[in-house]
Amino acid sequence: MVMSKKMYVLAFLFFVAFQLQAQSADQPAKPVLNHTAIYVTNLQASTDFYHSVIGLEIVPEPFKDGKHTWLGAGPGVTVHIIEGSPAKKEYYKNQHTCFSVPSVEAFAENLRKKNIAFEDLHGKKMVFSSRVDGVHQLWLQDPDGYWVEINDDKQ
Repeated sequence: MVMSKKMYVLAFLFFVAFQLQAQSADQPAKPVLNHTAIYVTNLQASTDFYHSVIGLEIVPEPFKDGKHTWLGAGPGVTVHIIEGSPAKKEYYKNQHTCFSVPSVEAFAENLRKKNIAFEDLHGKKMVFSSRVDGVHQLWLQDPDGYWVEINDDKQ
């Protein structure tokens, strides 16, 4: 039996597709960020900060024990606030959580109106700075001293 060119090409494509499927089945799926958690001294103060200052929406939390708040931080990503830390700590600015906003200038103006302190990367108070790629950024601390960066959403 002689195989036509068309049948040969179809058989070859089927073989290649089968090999690619077998290879992808062997490789685990890449992980995606689900949530980040912070351990705080005062749940209400931290919840108010991330909701009212940063602008995250409170989402249903599964534990319902009064010691947790969950806030939406993007598609499928949440910030999990857990009460119970015995004391505030000092954190380095390099260990931070960053949120992007449409305009750092507008965000900074809102912080000024609310008398909320912020700074640039080098610690200059009440100003924002620009990275080498033109993205504006500012830094502030939540009630427990965790650093939060806010930058322009330049996707």
